[in-house]
Amino acid sequence: MRVRPRRNRKNQVLRDMVEETFLSPAHLIYPLFLQEASLKPFAIPSLPGVFRYNQDDLAKEIEECITLGIRSFVLFPAVPDSLKDETASYSWQSDNFYLAAIHFLKERFPSINLMSDVAMDPYSSDGHDGLVRDGEIVNDETLPILAEMAIAQAQAGIDIIGPSDMMDGRVGYLRDSLDKAGYISTSIMAYTAKYASAFYGPFRDALESAPKAGDKKTYQMNPANKREALIEAQLDAAEGADFLMVKPALLYLDVIHLLKSEQLLPIAAYNVSGEYAMLKAACEKGWLDYNKAMPEMLLSMKRAGADVILTYFAKDFAQLFKEGL
Repeated sequence: MRVRPRRNRKNQVLRDMVEETFLSPAHLIYPLFLQEASLKPFAIPSLPGVFRYNQDDLAKEIEECITLGIRSFVLFPAVPDSLKDETASYSWQSDNFYLAAIHFLKERFPSINLMSDVAMDPYSSDGHDGLVRDGEIVNDETLPILAEMAIAQAQAGIDIIGPSDMMDGRVGYLRDSLDKAGYISTSIMAYTAKYASAFYGPFRDALESAPKAGDKKTYQMNPANKREALIEAQLDAAEGADFLMVKPALLYLDVIHLLKSEQLLPIAAYNVSGEYAMLKAACEKGWLDYNKAMPEMLLSMKRAGADVILTYFAKDFAQLFKEGL
């Protein structure tokens, strides 16, 4: 046999030399849940090892992460029902604890990247990402609300706006609104191919933000569709997005690969709560080795084409990376 692929696998030095895919903490964004300042850290039952933090405890968590090489974080607010209404008006109010935390964290850690969540559902009494009128999620009337939210976040110091709502035209509307408000350097990571997935359950538990009625299938994508993601990607790129995201990640590696092949913008993948929870559960049962299975899962997303991965595994991966995996 003249061709023996095993020759390039015969020792670690050679394996490292020909390694095609490299993943480090620099490629990760760590999702963090924020709650009001008066509340103590709350362990989320369906997300083992994940907590809702107040502002001060969140700062301690970020400080630990920085020492491990994690420099990017996405923040999600757990808003009490008493502050929610039909138009999500608390999202841009001056006394909003989420906006205050963004300002506080950027002053304390100026070198980190903070990404926001732009959608109505954390603040909406209806629990939907868009405005509800007579049982319908109305698209165009939602856009000014999202713009108010995005401008308030940019003013607070956010680095990357994350519109997760899946309303048509929202990337262009937000880009124009941010530019007119003077925030031309604020990036947009579009949730481009966000599917109506069954794997968001633990996240909704964490924020208590599930829809009060109906589902999100009229605005989130059908899991059966792949080519439709190209339409969404072309629109978001043309409207001024800086990153294109696929969500979920593990079950949509083909979509990640497709967008990476067809688009020039960086591709992000969101390793969602259900994907995290199922691996955690299997490892707690002893059915899988966490320190081996978790990096392999993340590596599959990078290999598929993700430049950036949003993952609840970020801190654990960074610790293993520091130790040499």
